[in-house]
Amino acid sequence: MRKNIVAGNWKMNTTLQEGVALAKEINEALKGVETKCDVVIATPFIHLVPVVEAVDAARIGVGAENCADKAEGAYTGEVSAAMVASTGAKYVILGHSERRAYYHETAEILKEKVVLALANGLTPIFCVGEVLEEREANKHFDVVGAQIKDSLFDLSAEDFAKLVIAYEPVWAIGTGKTATADQAQEIHAFIRQTIAEKYGKEIADNTSILYGGSCKPSNAGELFAKPDVDGGLIGGAALKADSFMGIITAFE
Repeated sequence: MRKNIVAGNWKMNTTLQEGVALAKEINEALKGVETKCDVVIATPFIHLVPVVEAVDAARIGVGAENCADKAEGAYTGEVSAAMVASTGAKYVILGHSERRAYYHETAEILKEKVVLALANGLTPIFCVGEVLEEREANKHFDVVGAQIKDSLFDLSAEDFAKLVIAYEPVWAIGTGKTATADQAQEIHAFIRQTIAEKYGKEIADNTSILYGGSCKPSNAGELFAKPDVDGGLIGGAALKADSFMGIITAFE
């Protein structure tokens, strides 16, 4: 049975001290709360060790926001999947729209990152999604389908089953446009069907698919009520414990 997951992506925010304080605040807020989802916080690399130490691993999973597409070597400034795993982190976000747009990460690069993450025991949260021009041209299904197939469909069924997918409507982030819960459900259902066609209904039904487009406490409940929306990949609202908790507790 697939899991509900709320994952916070802190992006390039918080100093080390601020990040540890935020992690402790979230950890404290979760005490005594019966949640209906797994909780993950994905932090900047330098935060990983102290954040892992600051939270209850039974309540909060810790992840990195990225990892390198090489195992080791002369790649100045890069952080390998093995390094991430050595901190005690359990997750890694891969293929985020910002990595694709600003750092030109291709399907081939992401394929390597996924393989290395899995080899080091990390759970990839693999992001897909279309930009405004692609949505307006009615190409969103083609784009999202290709992102999944080109980076993930060389995996064995056993390895694919270890992934979490996150759908980001890039066109709804910072554009003033909003994705409705019905639009989220439509493309989440398409993603699940795409997985089923390759790996079968059982693996598709057990794959958690998160929504990553400006999810807030005010709209989380409506989104999470949709049958193919299994939680959220949260940006700005994950930077304050109260708003993050408002999303965590939005599951009926």
